[in-house]
Amino acid sequence: MKETTLVILAAGIGSRFGGGIKQLAPVGPSGEIIMDYSIYDALKAGFNKIVFIIRKDIEEDFRRIIGDRISEIADVSYAFQDLSALPDGFSVPDGRTKPWGTGQALLCCKGVIDTPFAVINADDYYGKEGFKKVHDFLVEEHSQDDLLHFCMAGFILGNTLSENGGVTRGICQVDDRELLTSIVETHDITKTADGAGVPDGNGGFAPLDTNSHVSMNMWGFTPEILDYLDQDFASFLSAQKEGDLKCEYLIPTVVDDMLKKQLADVQVLETRDRWFGVTYAEDKAYVTDSIQALVKGGIYPEKLFQ
Repeated sequence: MKETTLVILAAGIGSRFGGGIKQLAPVGPSGEIIMDYSIYDALKAGFNKIVFIIRKDIEEDFRRIIGDRISEIADVSYAFQDLSALPDGFSVPDGRTKPWGTGQALLCCKGVIDTPFAVINADDYYGKEGFKKVHDFLVEEHSQDDLLHFCMAGFILGNTLSENGGVTRGICQVDDRELLTSIVETHDITKTADGAGVPDGNGGFAPLDTNSHVSMNMWGFTPEILDYLDQDFASFLSAQKEGDLKCEYLIPTVVDDMLKKQLADVQVLETRDRWFGVTYAEDKAYVTDSIQALVKGGIYPEKLFQ
């Protein structure tokens, strides 16, 4: 059986680690945070290794709060996202403080990952189905051709909305072979009386199909994507307008570009699990209640890691 790695995008966690940071709020009956449930489900699905992408300034606290604990049950490594980790010939623009985005975060894993791997966000609960399907795809043999063969857990939009405000999702177009044909990052998707929509600029909402497949940043990749990112990030930086201090290099945009260039295909693996997360501080009570219901239903033990 191939070894597989779970990569967790955690560099966005605040520097006041443990001081009310929403991503690290306890939600489980024994003080577990959302990340614990993702790791538990990934290990059960067959993943062998964990890579945390964090910032160097939170390393000590991160290890203390979760990293050292997880290292007792799994092979754990770290990659560090740094604003100044740029290709030769580039420097951080004056005034830039915003991180470069999930694409650059993943690029920081070059030299750390040498197996097929899944990527997830640190602060999203995904459910068990996606981990199992992505893992099984990664260990399968795929056709030997000129394409890189990736996958994505395809969540149903209606299962990924917050009661407390708008969310960002990658709206997907999928063909009859369940292959991704395009993905568009869509911001401020809001739950409405009719389902879901995005602001139309006139005080109302343009409707969206709640049965659409969306990306929750749960991807399955092979290490070759890191070589592509290494070259493509430089192209991204070269194309930025002077004075744009908020541009981001995002995984969904990278994947969409690779599809257009016919460098890869992406199998969309539908999952009917219901997402929840702490997009808003007000989400915490719902997340806690949802986890408790899963524990009572026997999906998880009272204490995840004995």
